[in-house]
Amino acid sequence: MPPPGQVRLPDWDTLKLRVRSMIGSHRVMIFSKSYCPFCRKVKDLFHSLAIEYSVLELDKTDEGPSIQEVLAELTGQRTVPNVFVNGTHVGGCDQTFQAYHSGLLQKLLGGSKGEEMEAYDYDLIVIGGGSGGLSCSKEAATLGKKVMVLDYVVPTPLGTTWGLGGTCVNVGCIPKKLMHQAALLGQALQDARKFGWEYDEQVKHNWQTMVEAIQNYIGSLNWGYRVALREKTVTYLNAYAEFIGPHKIKAVNRKGQETFFTAQSFVIATGERPRYLGIPGDKEYCITSDDLFSLPYCPGKTLVVGASYVALECAGFLAGLGLDVTVMVRSILLRGFDQEMAERAGAYMEKHGVKFIRQFVPIEVVKLEDGMPGRLKVIAKATGGTEMIEGEYNTVLIAIGRDACTKNIGLDKIGVTVNEKNGKIPANDEEQTNVPYVYAVGDILEGKPELTPVAIQAGKLLARRLFGGSNVKCDYINVPTTVFTPLEYGCCGFSEERALEQFGQDNIEVYHTLFWPLEWTIPNRDNNTCYAKVICNKRDNVCIVV
Repeated sequence: MPPPGQVRLPDWDTLKLRVRSMIGSHRVMIFSKSYCPFCRKVKDLFHSLAIEYSVLELDKTDEGPSIQEVLAELTGQRTVPNVFVNGTHVGGCDQTFQAYHSGLLQKLLGGSKGEEMEAYDYDLIVIGGGSGGLSCSKEAATLGKKVMVLDYVVPTPLGTTWGLGGTCVNVGCIPKKLMHQAALLGQALQDARKFGWEYDEQVKHNWQTMVEAIQNYIGSLNWGYRVALREKTVTYLNAYAEFIGPHKIKAVNRKGQETFFTAQSFVIATGERPRYLGIPGDKEYCITSDDLFSLPYCPGKTLVVGASYVALECAGFLAGLGLDVTVMVRSILLRGFDQEMAERAGAYMEKHGVKFIRQFVPIEVVKLEDGMPGRLKVIAKATGGTEMIEGEYNTVLIAIGRDACTKNIGLDKIGVTVNEKNGKIPANDEEQTNVPYVYAVGDILEGKPELTPVAIQAGKLLARRLFGGSNVKCDYINVPTTVFTPLEYGCCGFSEERALEQFGQDNIEVYHTLFWPLEWTIPNRDNNTCYAKVICNKRDNVCIVV
């Protein structure tokens, strides 16, 4: 008999027989420790695959250390998790995921008689045909994988829709920069006389000509993306995708026809769409940037609601085209950017004809007259009081922010965690969600820059990690960006506000300079307006803070 208070352990051969029995009698047997994050990750994988598994938590049994020694003798592995599938030793966390990505795990899971599980239709299905999704899909196909891309643009309340390529190509960077260029050309015309150009004819801008040319160019890009997918043998489907279960989606095309597909891995790259105000008349009578770039008529006198970069960029080029533009601002300009720089960009716009209504928000939009454009009345209320104002405009453009397109694609059916406030998806540093076979790239990622080049790089590197044996991750730190307001604003690293918060007032040094671009000297405009600042950390040899 063992001494009082001690548990009698079975002899070595009996314990070994019990361990072998557990391995042989369960489809999936996981030897784990309850506090181990790698063990949780493996259990989450089998849970997401809807595969039942048995688990023995070695830290919860007195025999745990002895069982771990038996496992070491049987497999040569002392660590946990220690995974067995249908009697075959798979290994630890990394080996289990490698087996999953290579397809070996699926074969082992076929059943006790060794038959394989039903093969997936695709190695990878990408939901979303924007920059990140296209980059990931093409790279995966280059690596020899069978890939499908599903992309479907839900029409705006006014019925606007577009082709393959995502926000940037269709209703973002590309048309925005081209319309910004159109506005710059208007300024160049004014400067031209000072440089010796003489012309007599009246100069005016034709909105329809500009829009037609831009849309023709975008159409050529849409076609180019489709051709590129075809050349890479990526299957493209213009259909709305929705998860209906583990590894399975339903695709619904424009005619309402349903098809079903399965894949080993999925990448969510659905992007974002503009947020509305939630007031009477906003969806009925207002437009967003999704509508502006293909608007078939000149918007006329325009109210831009919001102070985001989208709001200020659109207000800037509309004013540059000669339109009467007002911006209604709830609080600050360019939230998240350096506020001194934001106010300088705003002051330049105001000096050059853009009107600002500060500390007001619309509470109702009323149609006064039909037309292209029509006539609208906007009723607004002060953010800090009861004062009310009214104004009449031809067009109201809402640009108050964007929400991720993740609400109606069935993520809840497979357990993907989503930020309920903005629809964004939390993921680890490998873009992997809490469901191991589902990844996310682009604007829908929680806490990551919403920039096209970033999405392209992240998608490409993700495909290489999934299918090319790479371990290189996307670097999201210190990515430069530009706001294309009339006075363009480029930045990288910390804003002054963040630097103060991070290092303290006494530890930062800010260097400033004003300058006059050479091309502005002859027309004699806006001296000492262009501005640069560099923020340095005094405690780090006065190095630039980035």
